[in-house]
Amino acid sequence: MSHSEWIHPSAIIEDGAEIAEGVRVGAFSIIGPNVKIGAETEIGSHVVINGHTSIGQRNKIFQFCSIGERPQDLTYDDQPTQVVIGDDNVIREYVSIHRGTLKQDKITKVGSSCLIMAHAHLGHDVVVGDHCVIVNSVNLAGHVTVEDRVIISGATNISQFIRLGRGSYIGGASGVDRDIPPFCTAYGNRIKLKGVNIVGLRRQSFEKPLISEAVDFFRTMEASPLSPRSFVDSSELMCEYESNEIVEEISDFIKASRVGIAPFNFDV
Repeated sequence: MSHSEWIHPSAIIEDGAEIAEGVRVGAFSIIGPNVKIGAETEIGSHVVINGHTSIGQRNKIFQFCSIGERPQDLTYDDQPTQVVIGDDNVIREYVSIHRGTLKQDKITKVGSSCLIMAHAHLGHDVVVGDHCVIVNSVNLAGHVTVEDRVIISGATNISQFIRLGRGSYIGGASGVDRDIPPFCTAYGNRIKLKGVNIVGLRRQSFEKPLISEAVDFFRTMEASPLSPRSFVDSSELMCEYESNEIVEEISDFIKASRVGIAPFNFDV
C-alpha cells in the first residue's frame, strides 16, 4: 500500500521512520528518523514525534502533541533512550511525553488502552500501566510509576519517584509526594488517603465480601496507633485478612514503598 493517501503532503516523515499500514498523519506533523508507528494509528496536525520512539497500533494522537523529546534533565547528554507506547491509547491535545534517561531503565513507557487528556505531561522515566486515565493538566515528574487502572484527576502534580498502586484514584488538584497503595482513594495538597476505591473494585469484578473486608482492613489500620508499615508487618493483626487478595496486594505495596505512603485523612 502506498502511504501517500494517508499522509498529508505538508507532513515531514524523515528517512528511517517506520510507518505501518493504515497510519494517518495530519498536516504539518513531523516524524523523526528513529520513530516506529504501528498500524492504524492516527496522528493529528502539528504533532512532533522524535527520538527513539515506538508507538503501537490503533492509537489516536491529537494535534500539538510532543512525544519523544529530550528529557528535562541536566545530566542528559543525547543518549539513545526511548519512549515506548502500547496500543489503543487516546492522547489528547498538547500532551508531552519525554524520553527516558540513563538513571533508570532508559525508557519512558505508556501501556495500552489509556486516556491521556489535554495538557498532561509525562516526564522522563515515567511508567504508566494499562487502562489508566490521566486527566487534563496532570504533571508526572521523572521516575513516577502509575500501575494499571489508575485514575488521576485534573490539575494534579506528582513528585519524582512516586508510585501509584493498581486501581487507585487521585482527586483533582492534588499534590502527591507519597506513594498511594493499590485500590485506595486519596486527595489534597499534600496528598492524604481517604479510603478504599470501592467503585473501582466493583468495576474490576471483585466480590462484595472481599471488598467489605478490605474496607474493614483500611479502617482498622487507619485507627491503629501503629504506622501502616508496622501494622502490615504484624502477623497477629494481619492473620484475619490472610485470604484476602486485595489486602495482600495493599500490604505488599506498603512493605515495598521507598518513600512511604500518604498519611490518613483524619478530617473525614
